Amino acid sequence: MATRTTRRPERREEPLSRERVVESAIELLDTAGESGLTFRALAARLATGPGAIYWHVTGKDELLSAATEAVVSRTTASGTADPTPQEAIRALALGVFDAIEAHPWVGAQLASAPARSPMLRVFEHIGRQVQTLGVPHTAQFTAASALLSYILGVAGQNAANARGCPPNTNRTEFLATVSAAWADLDPDEYAFTRDVADQLRVHDDRAEFLAGIDLILTGITTHREPTDPAPS
Repeated sequence: MATRTTRRPERREEPLSRERVVESAIELLDTAGESGLTFRALAARLATGPGAIYWHVTGKDELLSAATEAVVSRTTASGTADPTPQEAIRALALGVFDAIEAHPWVGAQLASAPARSPMLRVFEHIGRQVQTLGVPHTAQFTAASALLSYILGVAGQNAANARGCPPNTNRTEFLATVSAAWADLDPDEYAFTRDVADQLRVHDDRAEFLAGIDLILTGITTHREPTDPAPS
């Protein structure tokens, strides 16, 4: 009697989706940077052909925009119930700061595409909180723009500093070296820089970033609309 062999069902691959394409693009950008994001490299990561990717995105520009949108959307998701405007702005700012630190390419993408959705998403969230703070309409654009510029500028610079740190050098060693260099500057030409050299050595990037946000918010709140006095 012939022996019947039972065929095992073949393992089905996870279907390719736009979400998988975008998440894989983020991983590739994190490891290889924008120059390393090619459809050939992405297809190899996804174990598919480049043609299959074009079903979900039309080209590299759309892929970069979608990857940036995916990262930014996570930072704009509210995580606190009924926060004050100040708390909401601080949370959003810190979310963008951490996102750019984890994904340095995001800062460049936001700065290079101010009219696209990811940038507008951040600007919209900031602007709504500025309105809630009671800032006069004529000052709202300036207030929201100042916050956005500070957030992107400081977050981007922090990410650039991290990338510029010499290989095999930790942050403490790097700051100690720079601090010592500041302390040795000409005392007449760089009096202030020499004076704060020790603060550079021990400062915390995130704490300094949030302190700057608070300084801006303090200035913004001076432009609030006057409120009616409480009835006696």
